[in-house]
Amino acid sequence: MVRSPMTGDHRPGAAHSGDRRSGGPPPTRRVLYPGSFDPIHLGHVDVIEQAAELFGTVVVAIMHNPSKPSGLFDPERRAELARDAVAGIEGVTVELHTGLAVQAADRANVDFIVKGLRTAGDFEIEQQMAQNNHAVTGVRTVFVPCRPDLGYISSRFVREIAKYGGEIGHLVPTAVARALRTVFDESDGSGS
Repeated sequence: MVRSPMTGDHRPGAAHSGDRRSGGPPPTRRVLYPGSFDPIHLGHVDVIEQAAELFGTVVVAIMHNPSKPSGLFDPERRAELARDAVAGIEGVTVELHTGLAVQAADRANVDFIVKGLRTAGDFEIEQQMAQNNHAVTGVRTVFVPCRPDLGYISSRFVREIAKYGGEIGHLVPTAVARALRTVFDESDGSGS
Protein backbone atom coordinates (compact mmCIF):
# COMPACT_ATOMS: atom_id res chain seq x y z
CA MET A 1 0.00 0.00 0.00
CA VAL A 2 1.34 3.43 -0.95
CA ARG A 3 0.80 6.33 1.45
CA SER A 4 0.81 9.72 -0.16
CA PRO A 5 3.33 11.92 1.69
CA MET A 6 1.32 15.06 0.93
CA THR A 7 -2.28 14.01 1.63
CA GLY A 8 -1.89 11.05 3.99
CA ASP A 9 -4.15 9.03 1.67
CA HIS A 10 -3.65 5.31 2.29
CA ARG A 11 -5.39 3.98 -0.85
CA PRO A 12 -3.28 1.66 -3.00
CA GLY A 13 -1.45 3.77 -5.56
CA ALA A 14 -2.63 7.05 -3.98
CA ALA A 15 -0.74 10.01 -5.36
CA HIS A 16 -0.56 13.52 -3.96
CA SER A 17 -1.89 16.45 -5.92
CA GLY A 18 1.64 17.45 -6.95
CA ASP A 19 2.40 14.10 -8.58
CA ARG A 20 4.08 14.81 -11.93
CA ARG A 21 2.17 11.92 -13.51
CA SER A 22 -1.16 13.54 -12.65
CA GLY A 23 -0.17 16.86 -14.21
CA GLY A 24 -0.69 18.63 -10.87
CA PRO A 25 1.34 21.50 -9.49
CA PRO A 26 5.00 20.97 -8.58
CA PRO A 27 5.89 19.68 -5.12
CA THR A 28 6.39 22.20 -2.34
CA ARG A 29 9.14 20.70 -0.22
CA ARG A 30 12.28 22.69 0.62
CA VAL A 31 15.64 20.90 0.45
CA LEU A 32 19.30 21.71 1.05
CA TYR A 33 21.99 20.61 -1.39
CA PRO A 34 25.27 21.14 0.51
CA GLY A 35 28.78 20.97 -0.87
CA SER A 36 31.99 22.87 -1.43
CA PHE A 37 31.21 23.39 -5.15
CA ASP A 38 34.85 24.29 -5.89
CA PRO A 39 33.85 24.68 -8.67
CA ILE A 40 30.25 23.82 -9.49
CA HIS A 41 30.08 21.49 -12.50
CA LEU A 42 27.42 20.06 -14.79
CA GLY A 43 26.88 17.01 -12.57
CA HIS A 44 25.98 19.36 -9.70
CA VAL A 45 23.65 21.34 -11.97
CA ASP A 46 21.92 18.11 -13.01
CA VAL A 47 21.28 17.12 -9.37
CA ILE A 48 19.99 20.65 -8.66
CA GLU A 49 17.61 20.47 -11.63
CA GLN A 50 16.32 17.07 -10.50
CA ALA A 51 15.90 18.26 -6.90
CA ALA A 52 13.97 21.34 -8.04
CA GLU A 53 11.67 19.15 -10.11
CA LEU A 54 11.15 16.69 -7.27
CA PHE A 55 10.82 19.09 -4.35
CA GLY A 56 10.11 22.58 -5.66
CA THR A 57 12.61 24.62 -3.63
CA VAL A 58 16.36 23.96 -3.44
CA VAL A 59 18.86 25.83 -1.30
CA VAL A 60 22.35 25.24 -2.69
CA ALA A 61 24.59 25.58 0.35
CA ILE A 62 28.17 26.55 -0.38
CA MET A 63 29.83 25.05 2.69
CA HIS A 64 33.12 26.38 3.99
CA ASN A 65 35.23 26.24 7.10
CA PRO A 66 36.65 29.70 7.86
CA SER A 67 39.56 28.18 9.79
CA LYS A 68 40.80 26.20 6.76
CA PRO A 69 42.10 27.31 3.36
CA SER A 70 39.20 28.11 1.08
CA GLY A 71 40.22 26.07 -1.97
CA LEU A 72 40.74 27.25 -5.52
CA PHE A 73 37.93 29.83 -5.37
CA ASP A 74 37.00 31.68 -2.21
CA PRO A 75 33.49 30.93 -0.91
CA GLU A 76 32.02 34.17 -2.25
CA ARG A 77 33.31 33.44 -5.76
CA ARG A 78 31.99 29.86 -5.58
CA ALA A 79 28.57 31.26 -4.62
CA GLU A 80 28.71 33.76 -7.49
CA LEU A 81 29.56 31.00 -10.00
CA ALA A 82 26.82 28.75 -8.57
CA ARG A 83 24.24 31.55 -8.81
CA ASP A 84 25.16 32.03 -12.45
CA ALA A 85 24.93 28.27 -13.12
CA VAL A 86 21.44 27.94 -11.60
CA ALA A 87 20.00 31.29 -12.73
CA GLY A 88 17.53 29.64 -15.09
CA ILE A 89 16.26 27.01 -12.64
CA GLU A 90 13.07 28.05 -10.87
CA GLY A 91 12.97 27.64 -7.09
CA VAL A 92 16.76 27.53 -6.57
CA THR A 93 18.75 29.86 -4.32
CA VAL A 94 22.42 29.83 -3.32
CA GLU A 95 23.64 30.58 0.21
CA LEU A 96 26.97 30.52 2.03
CA HIS A 97 27.10 28.38 5.18
CA THR A 98 29.70 27.43 7.76
CA GLY A 99 29.65 24.49 10.15
CA LEU A 100 27.95 21.17 9.58
CA ALA A 101 25.47 20.47 6.80
CA VAL A 102 22.82 19.61 9.42
CA GLN A 103 23.35 23.03 11.00
CA ALA A 104 22.93 24.64 7.57
CA ALA A 105 19.77 22.56 7.07
CA ASP A 106 18.40 23.87 10.35
CA ARG A 107 19.29 27.49 9.53
CA ALA A 108 17.79 27.17 6.04
CA ASN A 109 14.61 25.60 7.48
CA VAL A 110 14.53 22.70 5.01
CA ASP A 111 12.64 19.41 5.00
CA PHE A 112 15.48 17.26 3.67
CA ILE A 113 19.12 17.24 2.64
CA VAL A 114 19.79 16.17 -0.95
CA LYS A 115 23.02 14.48 -1.96
CA GLY A 116 24.03 13.56 -5.49
CA LEU A 117 25.39 10.10 -6.24
CA ARG A 118 27.74 9.14 -9.06
CA THR A 119 29.04 5.74 -8.01
CA ALA A 120 28.61 2.97 -5.46
CA GLY A 121 31.54 4.52 -3.60
CA ASP A 122 29.60 7.78 -3.26
CA PHE A 123 26.65 5.82 -1.85
CA GLU A 124 28.76 4.14 0.84
CA ILE A 125 30.20 7.46 2.04
CA GLU A 126 26.93 9.39 1.81
CA GLN A 127 24.85 6.67 3.45
CA GLN A 128 27.02 6.70 6.56
CA MET A 129 26.85 10.50 6.71
CA ALA A 130 23.07 10.43 6.19
CA GLN A 131 22.61 7.92 8.99
CA ASN A 132 24.74 10.02 11.34
CA ASN A 133 22.86 13.20 10.40
CA HIS A 134 19.52 11.52 11.04
CA ALA A 135 20.67 10.05 14.35
CA VAL A 136 21.94 13.42 15.57
CA THR A 137 19.25 15.78 14.28
CA GLY A 138 16.42 13.78 12.72
CA VAL A 139 16.93 15.34 9.29
CA ARG A 140 16.64 12.84 6.46
CA THR A 141 18.83 12.70 3.37
CA VAL A 142 17.51 11.94 -0.10
CA PHE A 143 19.93 10.57 -2.68
CA VAL A 144 19.61 11.74 -6.27
CA PRO A 145 21.70 9.94 -8.88
CA CYS A 146 23.16 12.20 -11.53
CA ARG A 147 22.68 11.40 -15.20
CA PRO A 148 24.99 8.60 -16.33
CA ASP A 149 26.62 10.83 -18.95
CA LEU A 150 27.71 13.23 -16.18
CA GLY A 151 28.64 10.68 -13.50
CA TYR A 152 32.37 10.85 -14.14
CA ILE A 153 32.70 14.59 -13.41
CA SER A 154 34.25 15.74 -10.15
CA SER A 155 35.41 19.19 -9.08
CA ARG A 156 38.87 17.81 -8.32
CA PHE A 157 39.27 16.43 -11.85
CA VAL A 158 37.88 19.63 -13.38
CA ARG A 159 40.49 21.70 -11.49
CA GLU A 160 43.29 19.40 -12.54
CA ILE A 161 42.26 19.29 -16.20
CA ALA A 162 41.95 23.10 -16.26
CA LYS A 163 45.32 23.53 -14.54
CA TYR A 164 47.05 21.66 -17.33
CA GLY A 165 45.16 23.43 -20.10
CA GLY A 166 42.74 20.63 -20.98
CA GLU A 167 39.27 21.18 -22.41
CA ILE A 168 36.63 21.65 -19.70
CA GLY A 169 33.76 23.31 -21.57
CA HIS A 170 31.77 20.05 -21.61
CA LEU A 171 32.22 19.59 -17.85
CA VAL A 172 31.25 22.96 -16.36
CA PRO A 173 28.96 25.91 -17.04
CA THR A 174 30.45 28.57 -19.33
CA ALA A 175 31.15 31.08 -16.55
CA VAL A 176 33.02 28.44 -14.58
CA ALA A 177 35.18 27.52 -17.58
CA ARG A 178 36.08 31.22 -18.02
CA ALA A 179 36.85 31.61 -14.31
CA LEU A 180 39.10 28.54 -14.30
CA ARG A 181 40.98 29.73 -17.38
CA THR A 182 41.51 33.12 -15.72
CA VAL A 183 42.83 31.55 -12.51
CA PHE A 184 45.27 29.25 -14.25
CA ASP A 185 46.37 31.79 -16.86
CA GLU A 186 47.17 34.23 -14.06
CA SER A 187 48.93 31.62 -11.93
CA ASP A 188 51.72 30.88 -14.38
CA GLY A 189 50.84 32.26 -17.77
CA SER A 190 51.19 28.89 -19.50
CA GLY A 191 48.39 26.80 -18.01
CA SER A 192 50.93 24.17 -16.92
